[in-house]
Amino acid sequence: MQVLKAPQAQVLSALQSVAGVVERRQTLPILSNVLLRKSGEVLQLITSDLEIQIRSTESLGGEAGDFQTTVGARKLIDILRTMPADQTVTLEAQQEKMVLKGGKSRFTLQTLAAEDFPLVQEAASFGPTFSVPQKTLKSLLGQVAFAMAVQDIRYYLNGILFVAEGQQLSLVATDGHRLAFASATLDVEVPKQEVILPRKTVIELQRLLSDADGAIEMCFANNQAKFSFGAMEFVTKLVEGKFPDYNRVIPKNHHNSITLGRAPLLACLQRTAIMTSEKFKGVRLNVEPGTLRVASNNAEQEEAVDELDIDYSGDTIEIGFNVTYLIDALASMAQDMVKVDLADGNSSALMTIPGNDSFKYVVMPMRI
Repeated sequence: MQVLKAPQAQVLSALQSVAGVVERRQTLPILSNVLLRKSGEVLQLITSDLEIQIRSTESLGGEAGDFQTTVGARKLIDILRTMPADQTVTLEAQQEKMVLKGGKSRFTLQTLAAEDFPLVQEAASFGPTFSVPQKTLKSLLGQVAFAMAVQDIRYYLNGILFVAEGQQLSLVATDGHRLAFASATLDVEVPKQEVILPRKTVIELQRLLSDADGAIEMCFANNQAKFSFGAMEFVTKLVEGKFPDYNRVIPKNHHNSITLGRAPLLACLQRTAIMTSEKFKGVRLNVEPGTLRVASNNAEQEEAVDELDIDYSGDTIEIGFNVTYLIDALASMAQDMVKVDLADGNSSALMTIPGNDSFKYVVMPMRI
């Protein structure tokens, strides 16, 4: 049976959209495969790593009928990448194998039985479905994802907290040293729901979401989340655990505020970061009326000092930070201006966008 017949670019795009969760080394060999399920003229492509399952529904030609099998996802993609984009490729089932043809090329690939493919068992009941524009969710993820922990033993920090309540969707990430918060307004009112999405799911969503128009529908169960957008359906396990109370971490009433250009501050920090040591990424900020001075040094007795003129008339403060944390936050913003609130040299700093409550970034000071 001819499972598909379509231009290389179309087939490659469909496979790449689902292949992100496929690891090259798997404990179960079948998880290296993509499940191809033909029903009539529609072809479903399904991949899984037992925690996340991605399903794409495509029309890629071929014969109509019912058929299913699994074949190596990465191998298929590697072969397709070597073919011209406008070349028509076909995939046919022949005696327990799949044959991929394009031009004068022919590849025979081993298959594994579709019945053995471990599909993720979907939760029995999900909460209410609500939708946001794809580009809104992509933007929110981009504003907080950098603050997620990486392989922290506090497993609930290795992901992003989603809070949907009323007409607001808020995303929060923290690794214990910094915290990023971003929110957007929903078109519909939803009952309060809080879930923690795993790190891998966040990275995969960032890869798949587009800036084009179109909404993404989402719904949450106790231990699962489901996202639907375009031809894609995405089911993921959730991180179980209690996320820290982020409202207590966000400082209130810091009485020293500086508003300055985001790009000049980012450039200044990137310059002084060059003179920090590889392990110890500390920079010193001296804030005094009219001037912000940024200084760094390293074990080789080298140092960097940079100054920015600022409109400021508050207290004189000397405070140290991990420069990477400041650069990450500034690089994830798109706005021209940034507001920095400080209390003293020992309290965390709050970075926001002037006149906009939808983004907050908290960074703990470090001793230098």
